[in-house]
Amino acid sequence: MTTSLLTNFGGLSLQSPLIVGACPMTLSEQSRLAMQNAGVGAIVLPSLFEEQVIGWSIASGRTITQREKEIYARANRTEHNWAVQDAESYLSLVNRASALQTVPIIASLNGFTAGGWMDFAGELEEAGASAIELNVPHSHARDYDNSVEIETIIRDAVREINAAITIPLFVKLGRNFTSVPHIARQLLSGAQGLVLHGRAPALDISLETLNLTRQWKLTNSGVQSESLDALMQVHSYCPAMPLAASGGIGHADDLVKALLAGADVGMVTSAVYREGPDVIRTLLEGLVEFMERRQMKTLRDLQMQRPLEFNSDEERAAYIAALTEHLETSEKQALISQARNES
Repeated sequence: MTTSLLTNFGGLSLQSPLIVGACPMTLSEQSRLAMQNAGVGAIVLPSLFEEQVIGWSIASGRTITQREKEIYARANRTEHNWAVQDAESYLSLVNRASALQTVPIIASLNGFTAGGWMDFAGELEEAGASAIELNVPHSHARDYDNSVEIETIIRDAVREINAAITIPLFVKLGRNFTSVPHIARQLLSGAQGLVLHGRAPALDISLETLNLTRQWKLTNSGVQSESLDALMQVHSYCPAMPLAASGGIGHADDLVKALLAGADVGMVTSAVYREGPDVIRTLLEGLVEFMERRQMKTLRDLQMQRPLEFNSDEERAAYIAALTEHLETSEKQALISQARNES
């Protein structure tokens, strides 16, 4: 029995449903090659932050808004340990990675208020990015009047960026929203996929200095199960939105459960840090083994057996119709993208 892991995520044709998430490890050409050889579907580069894009806008002669001035001034008062020094260096990274790798390279932008996103997103596409991930961080409550204003700004930014590019745009959301399923529907007109969920560095208080400390920590394997309910809620409410599960995928079972809960792909980062790029091959071999036991030949066979809850047969029939349309649309997008790349 031949099992195919070929899949599609928001218009990207992937050799497998596993993506390495944004992290400093993807800066290394050697690491990216090892990930590619292990069977990864795509690679996300480290994030470029909105403060850096604002700096690029200033250098380009664009007039910036008052809010951008405040963000930029705040950034200049703080020490940052950015993975990439500036926007120009990031464009060079995207260009080189896209030229060297045979799997899609996804650029990552962190923030949602910078007015220069549209221009810079176009630069990323020209540099060779196969897609862009917009990582929407937890915002400061004091900067906005209410949650509706935050969601409106995010929605407008997504639509503007999407209008400026022809490659897919994925939005990475945190858990700090009143209703992610409803946001998913609002973003259908601008995003080609959602990544659930983004993480922020762990906040702590030093009892020696009484200062705040922030530290990135690796996610433990298996904690993805804590997000299955949220993932299933978004997928069942908005099956037209392609989803990537992020956080806690360290074992093949974690990947299988994420796909059964509604994800089109899974993102892995911490496991690659702990075990090296070969863990990608181990995860995919475990997925194939599961599919073969269940006599599933393709990932669509797996998707059609998701254990979602419905209130009636009519509700399930409507879901299946929407899912089928979503899969067919994704396949058409992939064909268009392939034709564009070949021309």
